[in-house]
Amino acid sequence: MKILDVAETYSPHGGGVRTYLHNKLARAAEAGHEAVIVAPGERDGVEDANGGRIVWLASPVLPLDKRYRLFTSKRALEEVIAAEDPDVLEVSAPQLSAYFLSDWRGRAKKSFVFHTDLVAVHLETAFGHRLGWERADRWFAPAWAPLRRLSRGFDVTVCAGHWLRERLEQRGLERVRAVPFGIEKDFFSPSRRDPAVRAALVKEAGAAEGAALVVVLGRLVPEKRSKMLVRAFVRAARQRPMALVVFGGGPAESALRELADRERDGLAAAGSGILVAGHTSDRERVAAGLATADALLHGSAAETYGIAVAEALCSGLPVVAPDRGGAGALVDGACGELYVAGDEAACARALLALLDRDRDELARGCAAARERIRHLDQHFDDLFALYAELVAR
Repeated sequence: MKILDVAETYSPHGGGVRTYLHNKLARAAEAGHEAVIVAPGERDGVEDANGGRIVWLASPVLPLDKRYRLFTSKRALEEVIAAEDPDVLEVSAPQLSAYFLSDWRGRAKKSFVFHTDLVAVHLETAFGHRLGWERADRWFAPAWAPLRRLSRGFDVTVCAGHWLRERLEQRGLERVRAVPFGIEKDFFSPSRRDPAVRAALVKEAGAAEGAALVVVLGRLVPEKRSKMLVRAFVRAARQRPMALVVFGGGPAESALRELADRERDGLAAAGSGILVAGHTSDRERVAAGLATADALLHGSAAETYGIAVAEALCSGLPVVAPDRGGAGALVDGACGELYVAGDEAACARALLALLDRDRDELARGCAAARERIRHLDQHFDDLFALYAELVAR
């Protein structure tokens, strides 16, 4: 097959989408398929990548995060589709490109891949905890109408897990198929644990030797609730020495640095500290940090999967996560602690509870979670099988 993936959230500056799509290119080539990504870029162009190609279309930057761009020309997208003539046309984000192409008609089967839950990202993140989650579900019901109309324009709506399929079907999306997600399991392992890395991170954070090491991993955007996580950490860190290391960049990075600076003296008195490490392309360091830490602190209840959570669990790292969304679906009582999404005080209590638990018991829970988490190659094999089924029809 030839698969054309219109990926509006792809950025050359990294992130989970870039990692996912580059793995898709490689796996498609191994399986004998041709995969092409259409991405918004600084200028028009074509480049080879991982056994496939990336077609760049000149597009304006997003005002709030200049690493990302937005498709604005339906005609340009249709010209690329006509030139490439794919068997399967994927659209990977519920943004302008999806609405441009929902009424496109051609020989290709069309797949709407639900990588981003915009209702959860924007409305639920901002108001869900304040309103109460049951009331929020009722109030935000009208926001699903455009997504229902969108799904009717595609042959299939693909999502990352069975819990998400139920959420989408309950809200009226059509022809939903769950293709469970996965990660690069071979790369994330407890074998990467390194006492020297641990000591260096604790020292860089300004915490006392022997302090518990807590990690936050991900883009620093509102739906990740990174500021809430830092405030929750500060609450907990007044009660016992601990170091927080934040891996990731984004619009909230400067605010986190200011928050860390304001709390530095008070935390130091308790033997605690914070390091906002920013974006890093050194994946080896991140993997070693996950395998070495005592807890991953996670804030997003809006994720369709929870890549950072899966990477942590496969590294043997227990997780403190909200009780909603893709992250919460990966964590159970054996491998972590859940708290009410958006509740800062509950998050702090969950972190302290996790750090008080038996480490060997948590390690066994993480090992069991690792068995449940799929390898990314399995996800792609199932995705390509679904597309072959569609094409055969």
